[in-house]
Amino acid sequence: MSLKPAVGTTDHTQGKKNADIVIVEYGDYQCPYCGAAYPVLKEMMSKYGKRIQFVFRNFPLSEIHQYARPAAVAAEAAALQGKFWEMHDAIYENQDYLSESFLLELAEKLELEPHQFNIDIKKTEVAAKIDSDFESGVLSGVNGTPSLFVNGRKFNGGPEDLLQLMNEIVK
Repeated sequence: MSLKPAVGTTDHTQGKKNADIVIVEYGDYQCPYCGAAYPVLKEMMSKYGKRIQFVFRNFPLSEIHQYARPAAVAAEAAALQGKFWEMHDAIYENQDYLSESFLLELAEKLELEPHQFNIDIKKTEVAAKIDSDFESGVLSGVNGTPSLFVNGRKFNGGPEDLLQLMNEIVK
C-alpha cells in the first residue's frame, strides 16, 4: 500500500526537511503498541533526525480507546500554539494517566495559554485535521496502529525492525 496523500504542509514533521528518507507514523495516543513504539521512534530520531524526516498522523481508534481522540484534539490544539511535538511526547510519556482532566494538566505543564487552549480544542479546524489524517490512513490501507510508511510505502514490520533498517541504511 502507498501513502495517500503524500506528506504536505499540513503534516507535523520533525527532523530534516527534504530528507531522502521520510517516515510516517499513523498513531493512536492511547494504543499500547503506539506507546511501546514511541521510545523506539524517539531513539531513531535522536540517532538519525539530522538525516531523516519523521511525520505523525492521527489515527484514533475511538471505538476501543476512549481517550484517543481527546488526546489527538489536545495535540492539535497545542500545535496552534506551536507545541505539537511537546504535547505529542508528553501524552505518550504519560499514556497510563490519560483522561480529559489530565490532558488539561499537560497543557498547563507545557505553559500553553489556557484560555486559548480551551477555545482551540473546540475548533472545527482541529477536528477536521484529525478527520483528514484518519481518512488519509484509511485510503493508505491503515488497519491498526502504529502503522509506518517509509518513503510512501507501507512498512511491514514494527518500530524495532524500522530502527534496525535505519541502522543498516543510514550512514
